[in-house]
Amino acid sequence: MEWTDRAIVLVVRPHGESSAIVEVLTPEHGRHAGLVRSATGKRLRGVLQPGNMVDVHWRARLSEHLGAFTFEPVEARAPALFDDALALSGLGAACAMASLALPERETLPRVFEAFNVLIQQMPHIDIWPALYVRWEAGVLRELGYGLQLDRCVATGAADHLTHVSPRSGQAVCAEAAEPYLDKMLSLPGFLRHHPEELFAGDVEAGLTLTGYFLERRVLWPVNKVLPEARSRMTERLGAAGHL
Repeated sequence: MEWTDRAIVLVVRPHGESSAIVEVLTPEHGRHAGLVRSATGKRLRGVLQPGNMVDVHWRARLSEHLGAFTFEPVEARAPALFDDALALSGLGAACAMASLALPERETLPRVFEAFNVLIQQMPHIDIWPALYVRWEAGVLRELGYGLQLDRCVATGAADHLTHVSPRSGQAVCAEAAEPYLDKMLSLPGFLRHHPEELFAGDVEAGLTLTGYFLERRVLWPVNKVLPEARSRMTERLGAAGHL
């Protein structure tokens, strides 16, 4: 069994003295892991950085085996972010979420493409935090748990949608939400329209919203929780005034 695909490095875990178990995200083979020999050697040390784009070849005797990876570098994204603590925190959170939330070996090409765009925008602090939220919302949608944000679940209205029901994941208009504000999740406008229009608190509201449903619908059923890397990203964005 073998295949070749374009991939983004997600996680590198040491294995033995010089090898590593590497997780990548690919358009045709989804999130996939494999053994990489001599991963700490000079040739691969700079290639196997989370966020880097590579060409990967996987080979195994049987399809259910872990198998082995070989890599060729395509684009090194990580080095450009080494001096940007906020961008590194965003990259770490995105890679950790992809590793935790995406099913192994399931083809999700739209998740891959959106993930690639997100990483490309990491040098731009005015863009990537909101894009990160939209990527998480896209993950929910591709896994079958998409938020319904076009009409109010209570009235059917398409205007003045301000909140999301934590039970249904559907939008709620301001009038219908009023009696239950302490139970509702805020709906930032950029998740519905005009993604370039951000207001104070929008990114924080978006992270709270997507995080709530990712935990309850994707992670908790398999005894997982949101990764610490995501919490660190949120804290750093808040400290820098970008929430």
